Amino acid sequence: MRVTTGLSAGDGADIEFPDKEADPPRADDRATRRQWARGLSTRRLGLPSLGAVGAGLRDQAAAQLDRAFLWTPVAFGAGAATYLGLKTEPPALPLLIAAAAAVALALAVRRYAPSRAAAVLAGLVAAAVCGLAAAKLHSDLAAGPIAPAHAGMVEVEGWVVDVANPSESGARLLIAPVRIERLEPSRTPRLVRIVVPPEAVLGPGSAIRIRALLDPPPAPAAPGGYDFARDAWFQGIGGVGFSKAAPSVIDLAPPSWPLRWEMAVNAARWSLAQRLAADVSSLMGPRDGGATGLVVTVATSHEDWLDDQSRDDLRASGLAHMLAIAGLHTAAVSGFVFFALRLGVAAWPWLALRVPGKKLAAAGGLAAVAVYLGLSGAHPPAVRAAITASTAFLAILADRRALSLHSLAIAALAILVLQPEDVVQPGFQMSFCATAALIALAEVWPRAPAAAGLPWMLAALQRLRDWTIAMLAVSLVAGAATGPFSIQHFNRLAVYGVFANLSADFLAGAVMMPALALGAIGEGLGAGPALTAGPLFVAGWAAKAIVWLAHVFANGPHAQVAMTSAPFPALLISFVGILIACLWRGWLRVVGLPLGLAVALWPRPAAPVAWIASDGDDAAVAIAGQAVALKPGKRAYATQLWAQQTGLAQPADAAAAQAKAFTCDRKGCVPIGPARPALAAWWSTRPAPADRLAALCAHADILVTRAPVAVSDGCRAPVILGPEAFAADGAADVYAAAKGWRIVWAQPMRGRRPWSNPSGSGE
Repeated sequence: MRVTTGLSAGDGADIEFPDKEADPPRADDRATRRQWARGLSTRRLGLPSLGAVGAGLRDQAAAQLDRAFLWTPVAFGAGAATYLGLKTEPPALPLLIAAAAAVALALAVRRYAPSRAAAVLAGLVAAAVCGLAAAKLHSDLAAGPIAPAHAGMVEVEGWVVDVANPSESGARLLIAPVRIERLEPSRTPRLVRIVVPPEAVLGPGSAIRIRALLDPPPAPAAPGGYDFARDAWFQGIGGVGFSKAAPSVIDLAPPSWPLRWEMAVNAARWSLAQRLAADVSSLMGPRDGGATGLVVTVATSHEDWLDDQSRDDLRASGLAHMLAIAGLHTAAVSGFVFFALRLGVAAWPWLALRVPGKKLAAAGGLAAVAVYLGLSGAHPPAVRAAITASTAFLAILADRRALSLHSLAIAALAILVLQPEDVVQPGFQMSFCATAALIALAEVWPRAPAAAGLPWMLAALQRLRDWTIAMLAVSLVAGAATGPFSIQHFNRLAVYGVFANLSADFLAGAVMMPALALGAIGEGLGAGPALTAGPLFVAGWAAKAIVWLAHVFANGPHAQVAMTSAPFPALLISFVGILIACLWRGWLRVVGLPLGLAVALWPRPAAPVAWIASDGDDAAVAIAGQAVALKPGKRAYATQLWAQQTGLAQPADAAAAQAKAFTCDRKGCVPIGPARPALAAWWSTRPAPADRLAALCAHADILVTRAPVAVSDGCRAPVILGPEAFAADGAADVYAAAKGWRIVWAQPMRGRRPWSNPSGSGE
């Protein structure tokens, strides 16, 4: 028999016969015998023994010891998340003592224990305890007064610190109050956020007086929903308000120098936003397709010029990250500065021979990061991106790899030390999982040697092919890493997200952001239109193309898949799976892939059949797969969030859907349809007349009332929810039970924490 492989034995043939004249192997020479039999062995492969499996697992575990530092931010974040998930507030002193003891124990184990694995385990436990203590310490440092509930209309005097992103009701002013009517100075919040008419906006640094309806930061709109009050606690916001009147400018005593500095930076941002909006709008014309709003948003984080349709399209297409200054924008701006400086140094031979061009460019990139962070308002996503980018540039200055899992771990740990509450933020989870997944992809990506001798056209086509495949892989991997969090937190999955990100991110990173950086520098230096018009024109058309792409992908067939949130264990398993797939060294990292699908595949429990607002002043019922609100348009945002969480659609005509199921007036609603639960409501805080109460109770499975109802009043509704229940327990979800209805309240899920205290004291 002759086997032809196309190679001679000397060149590495696949099958090589031993020399017939060579001495046969000895019986005890096992290595040589295996070499003789390697080519033509027909032995059947069997399952490995338990001993071999155990040895393989031990080898896998031992290989992770060199990557122990990568798991340090994971352990620290687990400790911080544990603190945020507690139902009661722990005392600070025992946590600080425990952290000190854990660190001392870890150092002792490292010094005296013979096992390296024990030292690593002790170090990770110490990191987790330190994360728990750091989160508690940060919460105590953020503590401040909270506006009392039902404060009513009050007069507020203070300084405009910033113009926050607008709401559906109007523009928002972030105010540092000097005086609030009927509140003592010791009970005055450090910051309040007040909605004002769009035409009544005054820029940062203005001293104003305004009359507003003031409340504490709102609790979750539904059980398990987004807790704005917790974020407000860590941001120092102690109250929110609404005003229909324009603020008046007054004279106040000069503020403290830190506040003066913050207002000066924000005033410069607001001024730059106004100039950019005016210049881009004049260049693009009145029908700019959302370009002006997107340009101003990515430059200064002010969304005041972005129309609702463009914002909705960006979110629905999977491009919501365009609206928050984060990794993409910071990387594009600082990367542009880095490569421009490096090219400039290389183009000047005299300078290139005397300075390290790469390190000089890295220093310039660091400066660009700092400037862009100031322009962005230093919001949490921008801070995270700035720390990550700064870590990469510092690695270059220290002659280390700029992009590695090690530098990413340093950035994550730095962010968690400074802002431990970020660990539960979707932005933190999505950005770091996506970045880790991309670095892990780079580790395993095959690097074929460049073909030599190809004509330039074929070589160019080959490079284009490789680049296209790589970009598709990047979009797919990043989308897979962020998918579980998108489903869990936003209850939607963009079907065309990979293609939207592939095209829009390229336009943003390669065209819009570099051009905008040049234009913004010109605007900041006061350069005339002759120097700024060109870059801003390019940035405007790139922004218009991005918004157009968002509209196309958001309105394609079946563009979005709505999915309800999975139980918390599913999110935890997906998180662990992504971390294993990214951080583990060895073949066991494939175990992380099925674990990462837990959120998508986990069975969902039965959805609630009704929702009631935290003050009992609104409700919605699930009817034929739609969320029918009893007060259409009253709290559209809260109703939309509840429908999104439960997988319900919203009726095209909310008022018509309500009229088919309820008879309502200004004071209450009576159910008239066959839908269950039959929910009746009394909106007035004054007790209902006897005949009206009887009519409400006669048709109700559940009666929601803002006025007290006694059993002696004769109401026989199976479930009566009154003002005492809402004051104590907040919003409610109603579930169908075997016998009647089961009520799940929001407040017990939050626990008794500083930010969840309804008294407004923050204690």
